[in-house]
Amino acid sequence: MTERATLEELVRLQGERVRGLKQQKASAEQIEEEVSKLLKLKAQLGPDESKQKFVLKTPKGTRDYSPRQMAVREKVFDVIIRCFKRHGAEVIDTPVFELKDFDIAGQFDPMIPDAECLKIMCEILSSLQIGDFLVKVNDRRILDGMFAICGVPDSKFRTICSSVDKLDKVSWDEVKNEMVGEKGLAPKVADRIGDYIQQHGGVSLVEQLLQDPKLSQNKQALEGLRDLKLLFEYLTLFGIDDKISFDLSLARGLDYYTGVIYEAVLLQTPAQAGEEPLGVGSVAAGGRYDGLVGMFDPKGRKVPCVGLSIGVERIFSIVEQRLEALEEKVRTTETQVLVASAQKKLLEERLKLVSELWDAGIKAELIYKKNPKLLNQLQYCEEAGIPLVAIIGEQELKDGVIKLRSVASREEVDVRREDLVEEIKRRTSQSLCIC
Repeated sequence: MTERATLEELVRLQGERVRGLKQQKASAEQIEEEVSKLLKLKAQLGPDESKQKFVLKTPKGTRDYSPRQMAVREKVFDVIIRCFKRHGAEVIDTPVFELKDFDIAGQFDPMIPDAECLKIMCEILSSLQIGDFLVKVNDRRILDGMFAICGVPDSKFRTICSSVDKLDKVSWDEVKNEMVGEKGLAPKVADRIGDYIQQHGGVSLVEQLLQDPKLSQNKQALEGLRDLKLLFEYLTLFGIDDKISFDLSLARGLDYYTGVIYEAVLLQTPAQAGEEPLGVGSVAAGGRYDGLVGMFDPKGRKVPCVGLSIGVERIFSIVEQRLEALEEKVRTTETQVLVASAQKKLLEERLKLVSELWDAGIKAELIYKKNPKLLNQLQYCEEAGIPLVAIIGEQELKDGVIKLRSVASREEVDVRREDLVEEIKRRTSQSLCIC
């Protein structure tokens, strides 16, 4: 037997001795003496390093959410889901939302789904009411054509593309220094690029570039510009052209994009009149990637695809900050009615009524104390944002009615018990907002 095993056995025996003395109701002095011996043995034993302490930790890259935060998340997701479904989306179990397959037979126009993606993006951001926004669009073919006519070597296309994409965060001088100093691009080539990528506007800029003697001679750039012109026609029909800006600095470095690319940014209100709005970050992005699905097809068939992603975590933070700044209350439950009692010894009646409401599909709850004070129950409703209180009292039970109270107006009305469900549904259907 090892030394540790011997000590463990001594600790076990001494522990049994202490428990035996306690059962025999020995004197306090004797028990204290034996406990002291037990503690000395345990001190000699020390901790068992082979036994690891079990610690609950949040996995790296994740976070816990409070009821208030979850209420905000659910509201944001509800806006996003309803918008996608309004456009015919189907849900798959990853979970991810995808647009319904478009009929690509015959005269398929790839700009229609691009325009619809941008429409969806604008609808979601408008519905969330998180501030003014702008959607920047460009086309990878225009970028590639621009780099070619400016003299960027093929081997540097993607690395220069990543530098260009930083122009919304840093100055042109910093972008140029990176391209020339770090990536070895010729200064004159960088200057040619700068002449293009500092331009932004609407369809008029597209038409201007279609007349550019060099850019219009590049096949890729010409295709991209023609498609963008058509895209702006559809955006005008959708009524969102004023939210879209053709921005030649938008690059989005992912290689699988093959055509139109877009990115939505929130705009910060300028400090003084006449100043340009300052961007406060991207909240949505997407684009066309016709070659991606074909990579997984044995026959390599080209499948037209567009997609967009919503920056939900950033949106959650923005909504939370706005609610805190406005000191707005956020409902953390969807409870429609609290079942309350006006006197003591009515717990059973409350339980029967709340069960009736649950069975009828009403979102209801009750305070679990046996005899809660009515004032405390009403105060709980105000704090939790519960709109209605169904109050049971001795007189109400005799009369076969329930007193229904509106928390906001504090008005009360007696409702026959058999009519209560219908009355609650009528009242709650008038206001669907839960926060």
